[in-house]
Amino acid sequence: MSEVLVVGAGPVGLTLAAELARHGARPRIIDRAPSPSPYCRAIGVTPRTLEIFEDMGVARDMTEAGLWLTGLRSIVGGAARDAMKPDLGLPYAELGLPQYETERILTRHLARLGIAVERGVALSGLRQDDEGVSVTLSGPEGASETARFRYVVGCDGAHSAVRHALSIGFEGEAYPWPFMLGDVRIDWDLPYGMALRALRLVEGGPPDMFIAIPLPEKGRYRVSMLAPAGSASGGSDHGIQDELPGPSLTDLQAVADDLVPERPRLSDLRWSSLYRISMRLAANYRVGRAFIAGDAAHIHPPTGGQGMNTGIGDAYNLAWKLARVLRGEAPAALLDSYEAERRPVGAAVVARTQAASESYGREGGGSPSRAADSQVDITYRGTPFVSDEGDPDAPGPRAGDRAPDAGGLRRHGIGFPLRLFDLLRGTDDVVLVQTGADVAAAEHDEIVAWAAEAERGRAVRIVVVTPSLRPEPLFVSDAGGAFASAYGSGRAAYLIRPDGHIAWRGRSWRDEGIRARAMPAD
Repeated sequence: MSEVLVVGAGPVGLTLAAELARHGARPRIIDRAPSPSPYCRAIGVTPRTLEIFEDMGVARDMTEAGLWLTGLRSIVGGAARDAMKPDLGLPYAELGLPQYETERILTRHLARLGIAVERGVALSGLRQDDEGVSVTLSGPEGASETARFRYVVGCDGAHSAVRHALSIGFEGEAYPWPFMLGDVRIDWDLPYGMALRALRLVEGGPPDMFIAIPLPEKGRYRVSMLAPAGSASGGSDHGIQDELPGPSLTDLQAVADDLVPERPRLSDLRWSSLYRISMRLAANYRVGRAFIAGDAAHIHPPTGGQGMNTGIGDAYNLAWKLARVLRGEAPAALLDSYEAERRPVGAAVVARTQAASESYGREGGGSPSRAADSQVDITYRGTPFVSDEGDPDAPGPRAGDRAPDAGGLRRHGIGFPLRLFDLLRGTDDVVLVQTGADVAAAEHDEIVAWAAEAERGRAVRIVVVTPSLRPEPLFVSDAGGAFASAYGSGRAAYLIRPDGHIAWRGRSWRDEGIRARAMPAD
């Protein structure tokens, strides 16, 4: 029996398959489309997603293929205002990268892990029992196959065959207004990396709009705007309407002429489409041995560029848990934490993007706040498998939070500074010990002995942060104070999961809570 079937080879499915492989599982990934989509559906890559890509080993490929999104020019009622994106003090800013490029890089990464996407293969049946999932797959030219897997994950979009097979409710509503999209060249003086939105506010309805998001090729943009009423008649209630003819360059130019005072010239239309938007959240993310992720679980307006990034976060959360259960290193109950952690994230994104869309253009003419859309503030506080025994009044992150990065760390024998993320990267749990002050000789020896015992026979590493440099590899020095700035300056201990979130927080490495989690079982 194969281990995991991943249905859908968009960014979410590709991330899930690659992460399963990196964590030691062997997935099979299929997609019903005969070839990748040419559309640049999602463009914005959040700072948190780039951290995920860094852990996967593809962040450099992504950043070299994209462009940094620097700001937004808003034109409301004919008045223009530029708003630059603030420096959030994070490892990465927001990247602009067409979805087809994201998929190309992830597909190549997956191939390097020895896994190829099986294209033209669709899920046509699913039945599960206590031991596994039996599926029927329909291949090219009517071929049919029955296969069995221990788990199945549907990353197959808003019209998910997996979600339908599991009879999972997908409640919500669709916006009545269709939109037009196009990939065009625009001749104007907008600085490289800056987006534009030109709006005319309409009482009781959405504003008339012309939105241009920059693409890496200089002078090219993905433009979006309202479509004439009835344009998407007969299409589905969400996403690009592939079965309907797209708008012409003349259609797109007419909206630009109407809303952008300088009437820039649009040219070289590479593709266009009609687009519909819905807001829906799946009632469950899991039924037995089958899961859903990404657009199969949540769909919402594209405001803030949250859709693809939230789905990649779903995949990153689920992959290490599935792999550990498959290897027998964690109880099956760990898989319950996937829905407990990620469904509230999906619900919050649906609510936030709906509210942002309904107030679009009424933020005083400037750019809405982007801090929440960075996704670094996502937390799993209070959910299963997360425990906080630390000082409630202490500064720094709590159990369930993303562990923040810190630069300027030094390790004996290494002539350059390290980032905390350098030390956390990988598939292991990491016990992060903060001593506060320099440790005495007796405690130093005790920590070294405890670390050796904890690391023996278990996928866990120990990192001890102290004010001064020590020769053992497990010690790093926070001479510059960046770690203390992010985590506080007192004593504390953290157990960091492979997805970079804090599973446990306590006052000391001597606490029973960390020993129960980090020490090898007898």
